[in-house]
Amino acid sequence: MIISSLENSHTIESLHPGFKVLFDYVKNSNLLQMETGKIEIDGKNLFINNVHVSLKKKDEQVLESHEQYIDVHIPLDRNEIIGWKPTATCLGVKSAYNAEEDYALFNDIPSSYFTIEPGTFLIAFPEDAHAPLIGEGEIRKLVAKIKIE
Repeated sequence: MIISSLENSHTIESLHPGFKVLFDYVKNSNLLQMETGKIEIDGKNLFINNVHVSLKKKDEQVLESHEQYIDVHIPLDRNEIIGWKPTATCLGVKSAYNAEEDYALFNDIPSSYFTIEPGTFLIAFPEDAHAPLIGEGEIRKLVAKIKIE
């Protein structure tokens, strides 16, 4: 997992070619003013879900993991808490891996929680089970999906 500011995204852009494309798009777009929905940047290789959703309490959110995509979470208008636990240590399977939808869900309790705020991002790799959307109220955020090469 990586947490950093959009201002410093250049420091990790060499890790995957999709990172630079994504961060250039985010920095040059007024995504908070755009309609919610899916934004295709490079077909199934890179897309963004621009969402407006309700946040949940810690005990209402479950851990998720992905095998085909890297998730990049970017809050637009308020702070968001995201729980984390290594995927390899998750034992309480709630929903086995679904290859078509690219997710597995776990009942495990996160081992750590991180707060990300507008202007920052959190990258979750397949080894990072994560429980996003924790907090109170509603949030506008981006969830970018970058295909693992």
